[in-house]
Amino acid sequence: MAKQDYYEVLGVSKSASKSEIKKAYRKMAIKYHPDKNPDDKTAEEKFKLAAEAYEVLSDDNKKARYDQYGHAAFEGAQGGGGFGGMNMEDIFSQFGDIFGGGFGGGFGGFGGGGGRTARVKGSNMRIRVKLTLEEIANGVEKKVKVRRKVKADGVEYKTCPTCNGSGQEIRISNTILGRMQTATTCSTCGGAGEVISNRPSGADSQGLVVKEETVSISIPAGVSEGVQLKVGGKGNEAPGRNSVSGDLLVLIEEIEHETLKREGNNIHYDLYISYSDAVLGVSKEIQTVTGKVKIKIDAGTQSGKILRLKGKGLPSLERYGNGDFLIHINVWTPQELTKEQRQFFENMVDDENFNPSPNKSDKSFFDKVKDMFS
Repeated sequence: MAKQDYYEVLGVSKSASKSEIKKAYRKMAIKYHPDKNPDDKTAEEKFKLAAEAYEVLSDDNKKARYDQYGHAAFEGAQGGGGFGGMNMEDIFSQFGDIFGGGFGGGFGGFGGGGGRTARVKGSNMRIRVKLTLEEIANGVEKKVKVRRKVKADGVEYKTCPTCNGSGQEIRISNTILGRMQTATTCSTCGGAGEVISNRPSGADSQGLVVKEETVSISIPAGVSEGVQLKVGGKGNEAPGRNSVSGDLLVLIEEIEHETLKREGNNIHYDLYISYSDAVLGVSKEIQTVTGKVKIKIDAGTQSGKILRLKGKGLPSLERYGNGDFLIHINVWTPQELTKEQRQFFENMVDDENFNPSPNKSDKSFFDKVKDMFS
């Protein structure tokens, strides 16, 4: 089933401002909040979907990719979507401030208040992956080695004695408006709610070590330069028993092809043929990004003619079909002639078959450019 459009989820237009998006999300979050809808699976799913939509539309980079490619911009990562498997705890960890105190904390033992245990997420990691046009055309599974922080074997943690596991220190002060309560990140555990009790040899102050790991990345067909994919949970781990790993962010780079040029989902190829091939006609085998195809060049073909192989270009990331493979015919004029060859062409100087005589079917350069973009 196709995923619902994020703008429709929040009930806003594509031109909505950040404040309008935030306001719409807060309204949805309060309406479907788990505390307000206990044991209601439908409300819980709508709550998650609203958070997923907000996570994308509130981020300028993600919003730009979504506006261009839709949900497909976030496919190929583990979890299959923009969240890569985000659960309720993650939502409250990232967006707890949206609720503005309306519900006094998080959900299921996580969140921002009420003496509940904090949930710390590890930092994200970023890598670049270079792809050939053939890999982009077909999609590819890439295995890359990353060095990420993970918990050391034998590390142990205990509840922070300063905040009792909440990750926050509560301070009460007297002001002219009365007694005011403020919450700040715990200075002892840094908001983790836990401190290290046993640090193995070689581990850092948080009980983490650097480990090399091979990660498999599923890259969908049709990606382009600058697209960023996310592999959920393959970033750095965070300290603590209740922590979650960060994500691995994969930036796509294209390797320039020797003979093919990409333009969106279309592929351009310059084919050079001899003068005699142009006059007599010829069959040629062409290598496209998906395999070889045989084309026929008619007798009398003019230099500059464009042959279009429909659907032989790159697939759309949105799966709306494929682009085209455009073959630009270039007739190669011989630069050196034998005496007999020169004599032949001199005899043809006044021959009417050799005099230019374009008709309406012979399109101008500008007409050809117009056809390419139509």
